Amino acid sequence: MIGERNERGALEITGVGIAPSTGLRKGVVVNIEATLRAIAQAIEMAEVMSGREVKSCWAGIGGSHVEGINSKGVIRVPDPEKPAREIRQEDISRVLDAAGALLIPLDRQFLEVIPQSYIVDYQGGIRNPIDIIAVRLEALVHIITCSKTGAETLVKCINRAGFLVENFILQTLAAGRAVLTQEEKDLGVALVDLGGGTTEMLVYNDGAPFFTSTIPAGGTQVTNDISVLKNISYETAERIKIDAGCCWEPLLEDDDDIIVPGIGGRRVLPIPKSHVMQIIKPRMQETFSMLKERMDKLSLSRPLAAGVVLTGGGAELLGVAELASNVFNMPVRVGESLQVEGLAAEYRSPVYSAALGLVLEGAVREGRGKAEGEGAAEGRSREKNFTEKMLDWFRKEFF
Repeated sequence: MIGERNERGALEITGVGIAPSTGLRKGVVVNIEATLRAIAQAIEMAEVMSGREVKSCWAGIGGSHVEGINSKGVIRVPDPEKPAREIRQEDISRVLDAAGALLIPLDRQFLEVIPQSYIVDYQGGIRNPIDIIAVRLEALVHIITCSKTGAETLVKCINRAGFLVENFILQTLAAGRAVLTQEEKDLGVALVDLGGGTTEMLVYNDGAPFFTSTIPAGGTQVTNDISVLKNISYETAERIKIDAGCCWEPLLEDDDDIIVPGIGGRRVLPIPKSHVMQIIKPRMQETFSMLKERMDKLSLSRPLAAGVVLTGGGAELLGVAELASNVFNMPVRVGESLQVEGLAAEYRSPVYSAALGLVLEGAVREGRGKAEGEGAAEGRSREKNFTEKMLDWFRKEFF
């Protein structure tokens, strides 16, 4: 997905490209050639639609090799002349560095250090401590780590396809940017991304990421179940799942037969829709039950008042929200992407939420980087002006 700023400065989606991803399994690259071909094909389609040439990109990363942990860092706000002073941006950077100073295995790397909240002189729950006068500053953070080899292989695929990687963004974090409102994050919400090889969950508590988890099961397993139990090809099972799949009995309006072409000239095979539902529902129920077990173990400051939001390709399955609500025992909705200029209605589907989120999050981070650069330049300019004024005063007084 390609986005650019229009003449009014608003972000606008100008290109979308889609290609079959056969080189990934459970979020990990297992076939480099197939993966880089898919990347190149998808970006080429998006380039044709947008009329722009892509040289670099923000890449999503996920899968069972991604892990999250909560940590805390503490620093003293130093000032040799005063017992306390205003907290500055450099203090924020130092306390985040302190919170991220964890020992991790050599085969893993840091992906994100996401601030949750700050504690200023033992006063907690502060979102932005800049300019607050203090002596002591603490930061509560959620740290995301991933497999070093997994990340390096993905970078290699993207580079060989002819593009540079600006940086990685956690896929569930990107999807959350596209489908969650700030109110939902503040109230507490669990984002569940129903992917092909994995199901990933990101829990927000008090407006910030609190817990990350991955289940090594997704839509691919559902398709495999249909294929094996009904003795049909994987492609046919996938088509049946998309066109006639359901996992909630009250929504199954009729029990018509699905006509499946026979293999090798054999006679056609009729499969009742209720039989397909009896295959899909237990697998989806098992996946949601595994996620619920992990959610029940969390020590949250408050219940998840905003419930669960489903996204990813599996969220398009008929009855999936009703089944999830029954398992989680809380409100569940399917997350359609927030309104963005240039985004056609067909691309607001949960299937594209992670790609849209990468554009939105990438734009925010680029803007943040420019602002910090301009702030640093402004600070250097102020320092230079002060020095010049002192020199002028010195020349007038003594020369």
